[in-house]
Amino acid sequence: MLKKETDDKLNLEYSYIAAWITLTIHSSLEAPGLTAAFATALANENISCNVVAAYYHDHIFVAKKDAERAMLTLRKLAE
Repeated sequence: MLKKETDDKLNLEYSYIAAWITLTIHSSLEAPGLTAAFATALANENISCNVVAAYYHDHIFVAKKDAERAMLTLRKLAE
């Protein structure tokens, strides 16, 4: 992933500008439900997400325009 400024400087084309959110929760890669829980919470707010799951944390990419709403939604989910 490159910053928009780098893409622009290199004259690269792009169609999606994302915010990168990292969930710093340790979970088993075999445990069901975590991705479904936050993806559903975001979907309920009409926020699409792309996920990269990892052992110590997950990365969620949302449209930059939705980043603040996504963070509010995820914070509510964590309560």
